[in-house]
Amino acid sequence: MTDTENTTTYADEHQPRLQWAKHAPEVYKAMVRLDAAAKKGLDPKLYELVKIRASQLNHCALCLDMHTKDALAAGESVERIVQLSAWEESRHFYTEKELAAIELTEAVTVLTDGFVPDEVYARAAAHFPDEAELSQLIAAITVINAWNRFGVTCRMTPGHYTPGQYA
Repeated sequence: MTDTENTTTYADEHQPRLQWAKHAPEVYKAMVRLDAAAKKGLDPKLYELVKIRASQLNHCALCLDMHTKDALAAGESVERIVQLSAWEESRHFYTEKELAAIELTEAVTVLTDGFVPDEVYARAAAHFPDEAELSQLIAAITVINAWNRFGVTCRMTPGHYTPGQYA
């Protein structure tokens, strides 16, 4: 058997439930503007790490596809992206500031256990002493969570994004 005879058959790609951006274009445009405003002043790699981590927690395949590609295009390493889902065991891959942002991302994203803990917020505030930057971080976390809700609800299909496609 040659390599050309050895093929892998993958599961069928699911179809999106709804093209929400097409049917609610003003909401989509507002989300794009909100996203652009939220990332101002944030380090591009940190911004993508936050988006990836929230998307992992929310199981948003479309956003994972998009933001891992954007992170790689921004110069992020494959290793740090891969280790992000186990960041607590892989702390040595990240700066203390990145760890504070990742921890805050989890606390803001997973609200089923209650409010964002004071100690998590205090750690983030210590590493983001400029309140404007901390506010931008919170905005970025909030916006990716909104995008994730659209993605998972409408079953948006991953695998077709090219970095910079929506820039």
